[in-house]
Amino acid sequence: MLSKTLSAIFVRDLTKLKEELNLYSFEQDLWKTDAMIANSAGNLALHLVGNLNHFVGAVVGKTGYVRQREMEFTLKNIPRKKIIEDIDAVIIMLPQVLSSITDEVMSTDFPVKKHDETVTNEQMFVHLYGHLAYHLGQVNYHRRLLSK
Repeated sequence: MLSKTLSAIFVRDLTKLKEELNLYSFEQDLWKTDAMIANSAGNLALHLVGNLNHFVGAVVGKTGYVRQREMEFTLKNIPRKKIIEDIDAVIIMLPQVLSSITDEVMSTDFPVKKHDETVTNEQMFVHLYGHLAYHLGQVNYHRRLLSK
């Protein structure tokens, strides 16, 4: 079942995101940017939490989460502990929501359009996983480039 596979890799990579954040020697380095690096690791982590809470939690799971996307990129100096707690909450929420998605439901339309295009649940969940993996890689590079 695709939902079980997706659940496992989301949890695996969200756990890896927590590990990456904890590998920063100095917490303030989470918020560093550079002329060529516009998004800090802290903001990328906030963005991933907001994205998954919105599309999986609120849209599919009806959790009531209200996204404030612009704040995912403008908030600064949120304590690492708070970000980790927020990631932990996503790690709990995601498998709960995905466990209700059958293979039949995967082939139906996702409840909201993505970039003005109708996509299936399967397409959207695979897209969301790719989005997580992309930004996880950015956090890894950010840590290795800017954290000394």
